[in-house]
Amino acid sequence: MKRNIKILAVVLLMAAASCSFTTKKFDDPNKDKLLIDLITYVLNQGHYDAKDINDSFSENVYEGYLEGLDPSKRFFYAEDIKEFDAYKDKIDDQIKAKNIEFFNLTYGRLGKRMEEARSLYKEILSKPFDFNEKEKINTDYDSLEYVSSKEEMRKRWKEQLKFNALITYYDLKQDEKNKKKDDASYQMKSDAELEKEARETTLSNIDRYYDFTDDLERDDYFSVYINAIVEEFDPHTFYFAPQDKDRFDIAMSGKLEGIGARLVKDSDNITITEVISGGPAWRSDAIGEGDVILKVKQEEEKEAVSIVGMRLDDAVDLIKGPKDTKVTLTVRKKVMGNIEEVTLTRDVIEIEETYAKTSMVKKDGRRYGVINLPKFYFDMEDYNNRNAASDIKEDIIRLKKEGMEGLVLDLRNNGGGSLKTVVDIAGMFIEEGPIVQVKSNGQRKEVLKDEDPQVVWDGPLVILVNELSASASEILAAAMQDYKRAIIIGSKQTYGKGTVQNVIDLNRWLRNNDMGDMGALKITTQKFYRVNGGSTQLEGVKSDVVVPDRYSFVDIGEKDQENPLPWDKIDAAKYDIWNGYVGYDEAIEASKERMSTNDQLRLIEENAKWVKNQSDDSSYPLNYNEYAEQAEKDKEMAKQFEAIKEYKTDLTYTSLPYEQDLFTTDTILKEKRERWHENLSKDVYIEEAINVLSDMKMNNITRNKVADVDGNKKVKN
Repeated sequence: MKRNIKILAVVLLMAAASCSFTTKKFDDPNKDKLLIDLITYVLNQGHYDAKDINDSFSENVYEGYLEGLDPSKRFFYAEDIKEFDAYKDKIDDQIKAKNIEFFNLTYGRLGKRMEEARSLYKEILSKPFDFNEKEKINTDYDSLEYVSSKEEMRKRWKEQLKFNALITYYDLKQDEKNKKKDDASYQMKSDAELEKEARETTLSNIDRYYDFTDDLERDDYFSVYINAIVEEFDPHTFYFAPQDKDRFDIAMSGKLEGIGARLVKDSDNITITEVISGGPAWRSDAIGEGDVILKVKQEEEKEAVSIVGMRLDDAVDLIKGPKDTKVTLTVRKKVMGNIEEVTLTRDVIEIEETYAKTSMVKKDGRRYGVINLPKFYFDMEDYNNRNAASDIKEDIIRLKKEGMEGLVLDLRNNGGGSLKTVVDIAGMFIEEGPIVQVKSNGQRKEVLKDEDPQVVWDGPLVILVNELSASASEILAAAMQDYKRAIIIGSKQTYGKGTVQNVIDLNRWLRNNDMGDMGALKITTQKFYRVNGGSTQLEGVKSDVVVPDRYSFVDIGEKDQENPLPWDKIDAAKYDIWNGYVGYDEAIEASKERMSTNDQLRLIEENAKWVKNQSDDSSYPLNYNEYAEQAEKDKEMAKQFEAIKEYKTDLTYTSLPYEQDLFTTDTILKEKRERWHENLSKDVYIEEAINVLSDMKMNNITRNKVADVDGNKKVKN
């Protein structure tokens, strides 16, 4: 199940560079075979630790691919697997021969089995379930065997559907009891009515799943096969189909060109789920959440195109487009149901959640800054455009103008980003020196340095991390820890991703590309090392002050993935410990003492253990009374942890003046910041970070050179 755990991890640390191989060209007329040839070449030439594509490799691909196609073993039969087994040690040979026979076989069989299952689940859900039967379901799918008959397949589907319906049935019965409790005259629905409603909800949910799979094309499944191959090299090598590459670029830059609306497909309808603040749709105020888009017309075309029933990706392609172009949408309004035409001028949309956000907090008459950085974002086409480093610098300057005396940099859940932004940000806290060491296979190490003597912030610095702080986050935290420039507070260790990826455009090798965009390959090309020589690979960064959190007992790190590269060590770079603090170690010890007696953290740790035990349990009753009894026990246990949400500090957070000015016109941004500040006021980790900042004493004798807000050096009195 480790492949499923991978979904939880943000896997990105990318260098903004490209790999150079030979001038080899590819021109196979079969797109699938060409793609295999291209990817195999790039992997062999450019991967940091290229593997032999042999029988052992083949068997691993085989297992991973089948798990990806049918993880719950509800489609394939044992007879299918027996037929597939003939290819178990031959995928390597097929890769080398550009043979896709195994894929064609599995793709065709899956389609057939899914159609059989469609009839099966509809038939099962057409009849009432008996929740008095003494049955159990095993949800540890890895331990299950593939079924050998249609009767066994029906039993497996019935168990799963009955379990889904039982969960809904229990919730519906609780709702009825609550309604009766609130209103004695309320006529409660019968068990038969609730059972029918639970089945109908289950049917609706599985229908939506099939609506999604119906939209998948052969290329989507071929991407699954390709990724089963490339992920055998390491967990972060990944093939991007063209549309996936577009999403990747948007995630890294936080920008897209379009109308500024998030869409979802529900049955045949393309529905707006969110209007992005500041975008054309938001500015027009003509469309909103819940509206259904029926047709799309480009400004150069006379006829509108109906998108009812269209694949979501295809609909999105029609709606988005270059800046300053117009698009006309035919929309059915959510409120009145009337149909309107809305013409919007596309623009560059900035996705606010991507970017750093900053707040000021007061404690004991002193002011502190908090910067939350979700990822190390940058524009892949032009680094000089908005990026994490330039935003952080600007916010630090703003915080200094407001009298900041200490800074918290929150890197929790930050999965990484641009290598260059890490070096630029780290350089804001030290005068000069190495930040990270990078090594390619068989090459001498390269030391990436901060060569700018300007120090943007020379005061107390605390960095918050957790188990999902990865890649670029680990570089920054490790560098600041090695320099003793910051105190690191967080999990026992961070994610443990010490590798660098490049994204390679696969179209660059094609002579005549008549088959469309071939996509791109994210490939591991280097490993990075701390300035002290140690790798963060597998081991991550160990916090100076270790605090439990909700991830403490969950297997989500690099060490829990399949095929991770090993830990190793190289020579340390030459660097000087930061000498701006007095009592640095004492501040760490004081924090450890506070945290060891903190009731909120004790409760969080107990809750994390309980959640872990719950997730490890894979056997559930299908009998209502047994399920209800266990649910009530769980509910009573959960009450013990309600105090976690009720925790409140005495700290109040405020936005910087420039942002408060924006609130007058951008109420969505204001609401988002208010929610963030509310969460910060309940955050025990931020609270302790502020305490540590107040404990950190500065060595003012050595801090003789600092940067003013304009970046000019001056002597500190």
